[in-house]
Amino acid sequence: MQSDIRQDPTVDARASVPVISVVMAAYNGAGLIEETLASLTAQTFGDFEVIVVDDCSTDDTREVIRAWPDPRVRLVVMAKNGGPVKARNRGFAEARGRYIAALDHDDICRPDRFARQVAYLDSHPDTVLLGAAAELLTEGVVGPSSYAPTTTPALVAWLTCIENPLVWSSTMMRTEVARRLDPVTRPELLYAEDFDLYQRIQHFGAIARLDEALVLYRVHPGGVSKRFVDIMEAASVRVLTERYARLFDERAARVAGLIVQHSMAKRPVPDRAALATLGSALGVIQADFLATHACSAHDIRLIRWETARRWGDIGRAGLRAGTVRLGDVLAVRPDHLGLGYAGLEALLWSGFIGGVRRARRRMEQSRMAQTAG
Repeated sequence: MQSDIRQDPTVDARASVPVISVVMAAYNGAGLIEETLASLTAQTFGDFEVIVVDDCSTDDTREVIRAWPDPRVRLVVMAKNGGPVKARNRGFAEARGRYIAALDHDDICRPDRFARQVAYLDSHPDTVLLGAAAELLTEGVVGPSSYAPTTTPALVAWLTCIENPLVWSSTMMRTEVARRLDPVTRPELLYAEDFDLYQRIQHFGAIARLDEALVLYRVHPGGVSKRFVDIMEAASVRVLTERYARLFDERAARVAGLIVQHSMAKRPVPDRAALATLGSALGVIQADFLATHACSAHDIRLIRWETARRWGDIGRAGLRAGTVRLGDVLAVRPDHLGLGYAGLEALLWSGFIGGVRRARRRMEQSRMAQTAG
């Protein structure tokens, strides 16, 4: 693999070891990467290096990086296209900082991101990975995300049991701990490699999140989350199947698939049986987590609230789609989740919408039967 390192003649960017190594995989990012790099130049904490690993872009990405005036930015060129996971692993191998900051080539950091995260990690030696809240940037408009608004380390740890709780571009981890993972991110779990990393790294210490939005996550049609949904979901099922094997044995893959499809991806459950299985599984997973983790009363309230919020979303999605009825939702609701945060009125309204959709489907089926006859 070829390394292309550009330096300002008056500044030796490699003369001292930086506190942070920013690792950025890039592929055909010429149109967006300048804004991302500008957000790094604007950081109030300046002791960092930026390792941009170009994965054989076919546009002007490499030329943009070579021309960038900040000597802290250096370019590593992959010998052949290998995908974002291999590119990031190459960047991790190049990292010299005490901390590794993740950043995709199209996302943007708020000016105090690095200062806030370094201060937290310096003062919390038991934390091995730290994320931050993120806002969504869609066609130039900044909006809120659907992630939990308030967290504790215990809540973040719980959420890793049922979803990906952190935006990758918001995370910072201890380099020495990351290198204990082999590899840091697993190529076979493409597009869920960050979710898998959170599962594995928490064996070495706590993961946490700052609840202030320190990153703008760009939402656009070319984003990975839009283009490779099937691959991402299949990899997420693999991650959760490994996690659930101890609890569910041969049923682990079935449970993982239900949680990925209907909680993470928010697709309506197909029927009452699937809804009941989901509720029962969430109860088992949550009970096991609370039995094996030290949680304060505040932690437990947050965990139960956020789980109930997801359960409410699952129930309402099924009601709106007309795949389950209100009686089904009430009959199978687990005691530990109740009705979810939505409340009875929201469920009634969702049930009404679902009833209309069922009636339309019946009418359409009737018309098709008459036409066929």
